[in-house]
Amino acid sequence: MAGAALAERFNLPAMPDLTPRYNIAPNQFVLAIRATEPGPWEAVFLRWGLVPAWSPEPRTTYSTINARAETVADKPTYRQAFRQRRCLIPAAGFYEWRKVGSRKQPYCIAPADDALLIFAGLWERWERDGQVLESCTILVTQANARIAPIHDRMPVILDPEGEARWLDPTITEPARLRSLLVPCPMERVRVWPVGMAVNNARHEGPELMTPLASLVD
Repeated sequence: MAGAALAERFNLPAMPDLTPRYNIAPNQFVLAIRATEPGPWEAVFLRWGLVPAWSPEPRTTYSTINARAETVADKPTYRQAFRQRRCLIPAAGFYEWRKVGSRKQPYCIAPADDALLIFAGLWERWERDGQVLESCTILVTQANARIAPIHDRMPVILDPEGEARWLDPTITEPARLRSLLVPCPMERVRVWPVGMAVNNARHEGPELMTPLASLVD
């Protein structure tokens, strides 16, 4: 989806320049939508892998690209962001890997209607000695029936009503958000196998999403 269409979709006053990406890796920057108070929502780029504000360094010793929906409200790394710094992360699709013998076969998971998948995310601002880093994580929950044969987890994918509630700055109680942290209906996504090139973050381009004909039913 082009920048102008995204701006219209989220009623944004402005959009940063967008370059299509097909193989985003941890510690790279992703587009996110967040609320401003007061004011409209805004689009920003955040580094994928959340660094809490209290971290002594602009990195962590453990992976923070995903936060488990079941425990996110209580984990020290995420709990303050869960209450005050939530964001949306739009994507045209994502990859998961299924173990097949001694190797892992990648699959692309995309919206069934060719629109967008909107992930529930959290963001944080880290600052030390004039250095500033804004980063994010994607919430994950149990996989729905379509994704479960490939992987037991999936991103929390919101519908438009859920998007508005997720970004509502007046909601700070975790109990009011828990009903959003569930698998989306299986009918909302389609799944197909892709080539092994996606395993290397140096590879880019739309050909990474091309169905692997030999494995398509």
